[in-house]
Amino acid sequence: MALVPCQVLRVAILLSYFSILCNYKAIDMPAHQTYGGSWKFLTFINLVIQAVFFGICVLTDLSSLLTKGNDSQEQERQLKKLISLRDWMMAVLAFPIGVFVVTMFWSIYIYDRELVYPKLLDNFIPPWLNHGMHTTVLPFILIEMRTTHHNYPSRTCGLVAVCFFSVGYILWVCWIYHVTGVWVYPLLDYLGSGSKIIFFATVTAIINIFYLLGEILNNCIWDTQKCMEEGKEKPKLD
Repeated sequence: MALVPCQVLRVAILLSYFSILCNYKAIDMPAHQTYGGSWKFLTFINLVIQAVFFGICVLTDLSSLLTKGNDSQEQERQLKKLISLRDWMMAVLAFPIGVFVVTMFWSIYIYDRELVYPKLLDNFIPPWLNHGMHTTVLPFILIEMRTTHHNYPSRTCGLVAVCFFSVGYILWVCWIYHVTGVWVYPLLDYLGSGSKIIFFATVTAIINIFYLLGEILNNCIWDTQKCMEEGKEKPKLD
């Protein structure tokens, strides 16, 4: 039996994201006042994705509790739709985008923080909030994957959806540059036109790889879990 029920963990994680988002939006940073506001940063978009995802998880838990023992077919149908939405968000957005933000941010940060998180931001964003945006996302999503089985869409549909999101965000970043003449991320200032195309293609490929990693990890965890449960149920022979 789990020390903490997964339903309680989801509520705690959801509240954590609300706290992070509220504190982040309360910061009076110059970047928030420019074109696109907070929505030009993938970190902020990811926080919203995670908050919405765990909100759907909590709503699914509540709906499951309310429909338990209820023979209403309509409520069962609505619950299945909610579970399908939860699983789709986990597969296509929450896991690949969340893992990408954490790994990409800290990889570039370790190499040269000025390319992605200039020291100037330390005057606005406290360390705990920085880790809330760029670190805890990973353990939170892994906890969810470990505690709940998620049905992934077909690989083709999943990868198409991931590419659609990736290309959409890249076009959004390019549009912001077109309007303001400033790249969202300082790293892009150091790249030529050809290098930018290669960089954007690489980013899209990495997010697709993380999608596949999530699918493989989900299957490994729950195939192992199923084998363990079947092993316990199998009668022992003297």
